Amino acid sequence: MTPVVRARPATPRRRVPGRRMPVALFVPAGLGLIFLVLPLAGLLARAPWATLPQRLAAPGVLTALRLSLLTATVATLVCVVLGVPLAWLLARLEFPGRRLVRALVTVPLVLPPVVGGVALLLVFGRRGLLGGWLDATFGITLPFTTAGVVLAEAFVAMPFLVIAVEGALRGADVRYEEAAATLGAGRWTTFTHVTLPLVAPGVAAGAMLCWARALGEFGATITFAGNFPGRTQTMPLAVYLALETDLEAAIVLSLVLLTVSVAILAGLRDKWTAGL
Repeated sequence: MTPVVRARPATPRRRVPGRRMPVALFVPAGLGLIFLVLPLAGLLARAPWATLPQRLAAPGVLTALRLSLLTATVATLVCVVLGVPLAWLLARLEFPGRRLVRALVTVPLVLPPVVGGVALLLVFGRRGLLGGWLDATFGITLPFTTAGVVLAEAFVAMPFLVIAVEGALRGADVRYEEAAATLGAGRWTTFTHVTLPLVAPGVAAGAMLCWARALGEFGATITFAGNFPGRTQTMPLAVYLALETDLEAAIVLSLVLLTVSVAILAGLRDKWTAGL
């Protein structure tokens, strides 16, 4: 006889209770939202909408905008070239002092930007640890130049890229890399053809955040590179200068930076920022 197999009764699914915020949290949550949104609303309310196109076309605004876009893009490229290998080092290699290295990498996130500018001066200034040698040997002077702006922006923005890429690397499935290695792929081939495509969304998210942070950098830039129109005066510096003479011009410049920041954050998908 064929044994009769009795089907097990289906296990009833547990009902997951709806996620409801406790009533006691509504008030502080609302106050927090108002605290963050109200200043932005004030900026929009005071904007000179009638003369906005003319003010955006002003020579000083266009010059600062072009310089900001150029330096932020170059700084982001520098961060990608240096930050992706650094993120791979932190995510995939075990070595003594890794926690200390990670802490040092993320220091610019909490370090006051002005302090970062002073530190850059002490290293790359004409009397700095490396600046004197660069000036005497190659005739390269970094402080108060456009290259100095790029250096300051890269210093404060690189941690955003490293954190994003490191999170993506830790979440990536290493079995694909192991399979490539067993098929005879070298380390460089595995990295470029397997690892990078796996973490491409993380690299893209980190690069976008890095670019937005570089675009809005102020403290390290004004300390290390100064505020020279056409050479080192980026958009945030132009806002600071315009506050002393023309409030509406400062508002217009601030609106440009606000628009870029909102566009960057809105363009990032949740899965891209999962490792942040």
